[in-house]
Amino acid sequence: MGSRLIDAATLLMTAAGTMLPVPVATAGEAKNAPAFQLVPSTFADIPGWRGDDHGRAFAAFRISCPAVIAAQTAVGAGRDAGDAQLAAICRQAMARGQRRVGRSEARVFFERFFQPFRIVHEGEGLLTGYYEPHIEGSRVATTRFRIPLYRRPPNLVNVVAETERARSVPLTHMRRTEQGLVPYPTRTEIEAGALAGQGLELIWLADPVDAFFAQVQGSVRVRLTNGSVVGLTYDGKNGHPYSSVGRLLIDRGVICAQEMSLDRLGAWLRADEARGREAMRHNASFAFFREVGAGAGGSALGALGLPLAVGRSLAVDTSFHRLGLPVFVDAPDLRHWGRRAPFRRLMVAHDVGSAIRGPQRGDIYFGSGDKAGARAGITKHRGTFHVLMPRSDRAMPERRG
Repeated sequence: MGSRLIDAATLLMTAAGTMLPVPVATAGEAKNAPAFQLVPSTFADIPGWRGDDHGRAFAAFRISCPAVIAAQTAVGAGRDAGDAQLAAICRQAMARGQRRVGRSEARVFFERFFQPFRIVHEGEGLLTGYYEPHIEGSRVATTRFRIPLYRRPPNLVNVVAETERARSVPLTHMRRTEQGLVPYPTRTEIEAGALAGQGLELIWLADPVDAFFAQVQGSVRVRLTNGSVVGLTYDGKNGHPYSSVGRLLIDRGVICAQEMSLDRLGAWLRADEARGREAMRHNASFAFFREVGAGAGGSALGALGLPLAVGRSLAVDTSFHRLGLPVFVDAPDLRHWGRRAPFRRLMVAHDVGSAIRGPQRGDIYFGSGDKAGARAGITKHRGTFHVLMPRSDRAMPERRG
């Protein structure tokens, strides 16, 4: 989530791919990117388009509109036309106020202001899932709660924007020193005490695997010893590339790919503390957090700093996709969402992930808690994506009178 570092299943197996909004890079321009094409299509060509609840998709689209409008206003007309067109459509959505927009009205809205394009590239699209764990914790260290989650260090510097942290650069964050920028300590170095004595401990957890999964998901809800609940969200990382622990165990022949799941991985890591620690340290990446509200209606935050919509928010690769754009996801084999029907729905690019890379690769936000985690942890399915691009001739406000 703007929160999240990576999806639950990519924690298990890293793979290439993601999705497209108004292209930030055209086909072949992104360094080392898989070749792809945007093929114009019609809404009638999209499997399941008419059967979706476009009202829910519209609500998710409207969530990101204030951030889209603010970003476009801040940079002005100098940015590419895609920003201005998307912001203009967002103004149309915001003009409807906060009233509930029904399925038919919402479908007409999307069909009027957007043109669908199917993403075509070598290989298959991949869908995974992520969620917000619920964990017990403490404000202070105790004999039980001894594993810290850290706040962002003041000397941590972004080398790239947080929304670009999946890009192929040696380090996404570094440490500021009097001599200049240097690499930040790795996971192994931090766990060995590299941050000790700086007062950066934010919350203490009992289980190192829970702490690892919280960092991987980038968002967590912690029930404290006094019964209150605090939400934590991603606030930067140490800048080192993410390495998949699940992929490591598969490559070592410890767990076969067909049996790998978030639950299976967690059980293996917990079965032997020293063995689990060694495996988790294979991933040098380490996330930091900040505290956010965690009321009953609270939600994890995405890369735009806004609440994610369960089953409608999608994490994408911003090398290819503009945050805030609608993307229709067709995953006929993904049937564990709830109704046992194929997962075919309009989603919105709300988030990013360190290992979410490529033109047809996406992460579904499954929500908060154990049930969401169980679903996210087994999601690793083929998917086809239709990105909805602004119609430049329809994005301006309607004339009246």
